[in-house]
Amino acid sequence: MTHHALASQESYNPNHLLDILLGKMQLKNDAALSRLLEVAPPVISKIRHHRLPVGASLLIRMHEVTGMSIRDLRDLMGDRRTKYRLSDAQGRPKPDTSGDKAEAASYAHH
Repeated sequence: MTHHALASQESYNPNHLLDILLGKMQLKNDAALSRLLEVAPPVISKIRHHRLPVGASLLIRMHEVTGMSIRDLRDLMGDRRTKYRLSDAQGRPKPDTSGDKAEAASYAHH
C-alpha cells in the first residue's frame, strides 16, 4: 500500500474535507459527491483511504461547486503547507539562443 508524501503529515485528514463537503452540499454519500465533482467513485474511495492525494484539479473543482476558497478547502483537510516545491525547471526563463543561431549562421557563410 503506497502513501503519498502529504499523508505523512499528522494533521492531514482528507476525510474531514469530504465529510464537510457532503454536509455542505446536502449529499447522502460519496457516490453523490463523486457525481457532483465529476470524478469516478473510486477516486473518492482512494482519497478516503489515503491512497490518492486531493490534487490541484480536484481542489479547483471543489472550489467551483462549493464557492469555498482553495485555502479553506486545504485547511479542512489539514494541509497547512504555505509553500510549494517546484522542480528546478519550473518558473525558470528559457535561455535565449537566438543570438547563438545568428552567430552560427554567420560562420556558415564563411
